[in-house]
Amino acid sequence: MSAKEPEDLARLFVERANARDAAGLAELYEPDAVLAYPPGSVTVGRPAIRAVFERMLEQAPRFTVEEPLPTVRHGDLALTSTRPADGTGGRVQVARRQADGTWLRIIDRPESG
Repeated sequence: MSAKEPEDLARLFVERANARDAAGLAELYEPDAVLAYPPGSVTVGRPAIRAVFERMLEQAPRFTVEEPLPTVRHGDLALTSTRPADGTGGRVQVARRQADGTWLRIIDRPESG
């Protein structure tokens, strides 16, 4: 399943994370996407993002869909964010509409302190 709207990415992330599907999580990102995770690090590219998620999923708790904040759109770009249930400050992503009309993340900051 692909994201038909940028807001779908958060739900798909939760579904795939709870299924412990690191490859599926990485597919939510463009091939050269940037992930600001682990905290204090920058991970670039889908293969590296998949590797980070493989390690994360080894010890991750069950994920829940968090309260979304309004999406800000500009053409084929969208800024999405949620209020974290764990109180880490904020989660922010930039997504881009693909040629087929689906959306993928290009920048993701899943945590802030």
